[in-house]
Amino acid sequence: MEEKKKCMCGCSDVRVVTCSGASNVGQIANQAAIMLAKEKVAGFFCLAGVGGHIPGMVKAAKEAGLMVAIDGCPVQCAAKTLQHAEIEPAIQIIVTELGIEKSHDIAIDEKICSRIVEKVKEELAA
Repeated sequence: MEEKKKCMCGCSDVRVVTCSGASNVGQIANQAAIMLAKEKVAGFFCLAGVGGHIPGMVKAAKEAGLMVAIDGCPVQCAAKTLQHAEIEPAIQIIVTELGIEKSHDIAIDEKICSRIVEKVKEELAA
């Protein structure tokens, strides 16, 4: 995973996928990806297309310059879906590993989403 990681400052070929799970941390992951896309840090990519083995989607994901997976919890649905399609995320963020407790309340906190966005930016700059 570490060998794919490189500075992508200004690169438009960074793609982000999320678990979008039925919990607060899944929704935080999803909202963080939306924020990254709006800021033009990464393109929000369709994980469902990869998981559904849609040939064009899998091909496009494999051709991305750098793939970021934001998972809500340690189950790691986003990263595992990519790996099932033989795509290794260069960067993986797990929301609960940043001290956010998982609950089944799907409300999101914009401040927490911003923390996830900043973490992705830090990883991209490393």
